[in-house]
Amino acid sequence: MDFVVIIPARARSTRLPGKMLADIGGRPMVVRVAEQARASGAQQVIVATDDCAIRDAVAAHGFDVLLTREDHPTGTDRLAEACELLGLADEVIVVNVQGDEPLIDPALVAGVAGTLARQPGAAIATAAHPLDGAEEWFNPNVVKVVCGADGRALYFSRAPIPWARDALAGGDRVFPAGLPALRHIGLYAYRAGFLRRFPQLPQGALERWESLEQLRALEHGHGIHVHLVAAAPAAGVDTQADLDRVRAHLAGSR
Repeated sequence: MDFVVIIPARARSTRLPGKMLADIGGRPMVVRVAEQARASGAQQVIVATDDCAIRDAVAAHGFDVLLTREDHPTGTDRLAEACELLGLADEVIVVNVQGDEPLIDPALVAGVAGTLARQPGAAIATAAHPLDGAEEWFNPNVVKVVCGADGRALYFSRAPIPWARDALAGGDRVFPAGLPALRHIGLYAYRAGFLRRFPQLPQGALERWESLEQLRALEHGHGIHVHLVAAAPAAGVDTQADLDRVRAHLAGSR
């Protein structure tokens, strides 16, 4: 199975300025991400950035890098431009790995790519893992997904879905035993042809209300298949505390 990984690496970060170049064990964070992506078996790993310093750092460590526009509203838009610059054929599978996930599991990257490869009628593949507690299930910052019997995503929501009508009839915020609730993992594989078209699709009401970009694909009839894993992946880096955690983890694993 052939696929490429594109890592969108925007320079600006409000919560942790300069995080893409933050040192982790002697290498910039975005380079750490590229190394994990390379270990997935990807044909090619490309960093797409809007910043010359990031470009130079990535190139210095031997990875391919593209300088993209600064005005992209989302990482998906940056990926679409990268597909154009690379001249990727429509059928090429592109995995979007975020530049702030230095502990991402290479097997997860390969698993999402493989899921899309096995579903020729799908435009996107993503990942999810089972939920087993009320705190995360009711948390609107935790995105949930429900799937059909074939693994196709039926809906994504910040609300607790599927709703256990009888178990929750009394109003208690409990997690019913055996509920098939899934937490969405924000890792995506796309076919390059769809990725180029996606930014031109108009936002629908569901995306606007839920603030979930993947609902745009569902609203326009494009299938998303879900790769299931047993547990949550390592968290990405949003804050200084996250960065300290990753540094400690990698230092302890040597």
